Amino acid sequence: MSKRNRLFGLLAVVSIVFIVYALVKNYLVDPGAESFLSHKTGLKRELHLSAWLSVMRVHVAFACIAMAAGLLNFSNRLFEKSRKFHRINGYVYVMSVLIVIITSGYMAPYATGGTAASMGFNLLNLIWLGITAAALVHIRQKRIVRHRNGMIRSYAFCFTNMSIHLLTTVLNGGFGIDYSNAYTFGVYGSIVLLLIVPGIVVRLLRPIRAQENT
Repeated sequence: MSKRNRLFGLLAVVSIVFIVYALVKNYLVDPGAESFLSHKTGLKRELHLSAWLSVMRVHVAFACIAMAAGLLNFSNRLFEKSRKFHRINGYVYVMSVLIVIITSGYMAPYATGGTAASMGFNLLNLIWLGITAAALVHIRQKRIVRHRNGMIRSYAFCFTNMSIHLLTTVLNGGFGIDYSNAYTFGVYGSIVLLLIVPGIVVRLLRPIRAQENT
């Protein structure tokens, strides 16, 4: 098995596990998000629970669709088998990302951690939108390598929720930082991670692509 296939296999496992976890947790185990909402204290805006939950469910659903669509488009086998599917699925990914960003924008003012965390989410959404739009422009202008690299960077933001909660758990459970502050640090820490990690992946893939093209 080639290094590219091993990386894709690892990505597939992590993505599928997270999709299943997100769907089970948010639609079966805790559909009312009671555990998550218990940390939202001192909100400056009144949280209309019914509306917030409806938006949250749409947010989770399209986040999972974006993650699945992005994963499929990283498959060389599917790409070689059907370029049309790759193109259509790419638009599914982009539209799903847009919906995730819009719903996130609605929920941002109610973010755990208050204004600082809310601003972090808005910054994160702007970065994700910009990276995704750039990747779309690259493919329209036939810049294949830049498009692929851009999609790697964009797809990393599908793991925003996982990254935030992982960092929050480490800071809160491991270092005893107050949950609200840990969550805020988690938001900004995730922005840094989601910009650095895909850059490392892009550099790792360069020699693999060079070998395949020789």
